[in-house]
Amino acid sequence: MTTAVYPAAFDPITNGHIDIASRAANIFDQVVVGVYDRPSKTLLFSTDERLEMVRQALAHLPNVTVERYDDLTVLFARQHGAKVIVRGLRVLSDFEWELQLALTNRKMAPDVDTVCLMASQEYSFLSSSVVKEIALLGGNVDEMAPPHVVAALRSKFAALGDDGGGRVRLISVRD
Repeated sequence: MTTAVYPAAFDPITNGHIDIASRAANIFDQVVVGVYDRPSKTLLFSTDERLEMVRQALAHLPNVTVERYDDLTVLFARQHGAKVIVRGLRVLSDFEWELQLALTNRKMAPDVDTVCLMASQEYSFLSSSVVKEIALLGGNVDEMAPPHVVAALRSKFAALGDDGGGRVRLISVRD
């Protein structure tokens, strides 16, 4: 039985994430989706909120479980007996970052491989940051994320006020 982990911040989960998780679930016997608790960026949603959104979005996949983690991804993979880390690639610029991560993870854990799944064409532009920005500015994100996530975005931005309270500024480790 082959177990894979699919790690990300999922702030929030998008239809692109769901596409990658669904495809991974078709390839591997078990997929453990890891909601990273300590990413190097400012989050809109708490870890508990992100966990709940991801669990609800992936509930239709019987061989997928969702857990939080706050350690190295390779350690999370080993804790679950996973030999594979699944990552999604959208655009060429993702490749450089994912290659660096894969090589670093391989150095730390030679027994764990990284498998990158190419984003489906309809999601190749989609990221959590894009969805948040569009939602913040009142745009329609109904086809970019599940209905419960769209509702959570609307609720969160309504609570923060018209300008988002300045709390959505993202800091990427890529920059």
